[in-house]
Amino acid sequence: MTQPSTEQMNAIASGLPTKSAKIRALDSAGFRRADIARFLGIRYQHVRNVLVQSTARPKTDQPVPVELGAGGRIVIPAAFREAMGLKEGDRLIAKLEDGELRLVSKKLALSRAQKLIRRHVTPDDDLVAELIADRRKEADENE
Repeated sequence: MTQPSTEQMNAIASGLPTKSAKIRALDSAGFRRADIARFLGIRYQHVRNVLVQSTARPKTDQPVPVELGAGGRIVIPAAFREAMGLKEGDRLIAKLEDGELRLVSKKLALSRAQKLIRRHVTPDDDLVAELIADRRKEADENE
């Protein structure tokens, strides 16, 4: 069996910020775990753990108890944050619906709003031009 090319592995791994990112990229390129470990100078078990954890799906389909803290604060479980693509400092939109608290990321809320608007606007519509025309008409009426 031939050894993988160090140049190929360098080309794939260069510029990636973490060993975990390098492991995932090299694995995606088809390199064996043992070769990745040798190339990065780490143990095989480290490579295996990163790849196994990468494929483990967070459990978000089951209810999880959370505790209400001081000032009404709650901690969103890590699996939920990961599934929603949230990171520290992200802002959410909270809504009370049928006695349930719903949290939506601003990105998802914007995406939903855009989808709703697309149903009522054709590609030929120029909403900016229409808005400018409306504002000019209002300005002319107020003079």
